[in-house]
Amino acid sequence: MRTILCAAGVLCISASFALSANLPSTHLRGDYIEARTADVYTGPCFANSEVGLTGDLAVMGWKIQQGSFEGVNLDGLSVMGVIHASNTLGDVTNSVYPVKSVLVIDSSANAEQRLALKDFAQKMAGKLLADVVRVEYQPIQFSLEGDSIHSAKAAMSAGNLVKLETRPLAETDEICHNEAVWYQPLTPVDHAMPAFTVANHYSGHDLGTVWNYSGNRGSFVGTFQVNE
Repeated sequence: MRTILCAAGVLCISASFALSANLPSTHLRGDYIEARTADVYTGPCFANSEVGLTGDLAVMGWKIQQGSFEGVNLDGLSVMGVIHASNTLGDVTNSVYPVKSVLVIDSSANAEQRLALKDFAQKMAGKLLADVVRVEYQPIQFSLEGDSIHSAKAAMSAGNLVKLETRPLAETDEICHNEAVWYQPLTPVDHAMPAFTVANHYSGHDLGTVWNYSGNRGSFVGTFQVNE
């Protein structure tokens, strides 16, 4: 009997290893850009003056340089999320929910890749992209000029629907000279640098508002990596 039980246990363990080996894997890396309608790099007095009044709108974008999500290859593809929150994003004293969002998926992706990009963005952004009121398919362009994200000019656009553009922060962008990173990026990143917003534009009709916001210290440029 003991021999039979041991044999059964070995079979179960072997089956578990075989099942694990067949599970679709997630392993990808890329670049991230984000722009909000409130300063993320600022001093306390400026941040406090914006809380509850602005900063409830944001755009996030992921450019996948290489990798796959749950077994689906996503090399070179992009996805963006546009969100309209109920309060200043990052405010820990008040809830930002409910949040309405629009998902913009790279139109060059095939059907399987489009579904994987949607799942990837929702995994990264969590509840911020839980209530998607519309999914758009647009040609997405991304560029990063510079030796590193510390000195990079970044841009990401989706047709005429969404446009983001940033530049590195300069000393002349400081106002009170007591600035620091007041809010963290909205999604997990390996490393991110605050940046100056040259353009933050959304022209869709599904979030109850449109915006063309620039000239603030409300952006992040960074990198991400997911391994599961």
